[in-house]
This record gives sequence, structure tokens and C-alpha cells, in this order.
Amino acid sequence: MKELKQLPVFKNEKEESLFWDAHDVTAYFDMKKIKPVRFSNLKKTTKSISLRLPVDMIEELKVKANAMDVPYQSLIKMFLTNALKTA
Repeated sequence: MKELKQLPVFKNEKEESLFWDAHDVTAYFDMKKIKPVRFSNLKKTTKSISLRLPVDMIEELKVKANAMDVPYQSLIKMFLTNALKTA
């Protein structure tokens, strides 16, 4: 196992960013000890799309969404999320 380098103390985020642009993280951290993390509170980037649906389908979605007290577009996203999980 190689000797790990001592991580410097940074004055600010800009200085740290410049440091990591020029240095390899594996020289400072034992990569075998790294654990995956999930930042669950980060807001995902969204992109608007145009989707043509039959008018009666949109009306039915709006009725279901209203019964669930959610916006109909949110209901569509919920349906798509569930469909992707089970696909």
C-alpha cells in the first residue's frame, strides 16, 4: 500500500477547486475505503417536453389528479416513474 499524501488546508472553495484540477484524488484518499453516497435532497434538473395526448386522456388524468389532490402533470410523472421501475 502506498503512502497517502497529507491533504492541505484550503483558504476557500476556489483554491480547493484549483488544487483538485491539478492533483489526483487517489494520492490523498484510500480508494478502497470509499463508500457510495446518495444526495437525496438535491433537486433534479428538469427539461420541458412536448407530449401530444388525446383530450379525453388529459381530462381523465385531471380528474384522477384532482381526486388525489396533486397537479395532473405531477400525476403523469408519478405514473412514468412507476412504469420505469417495473419495466
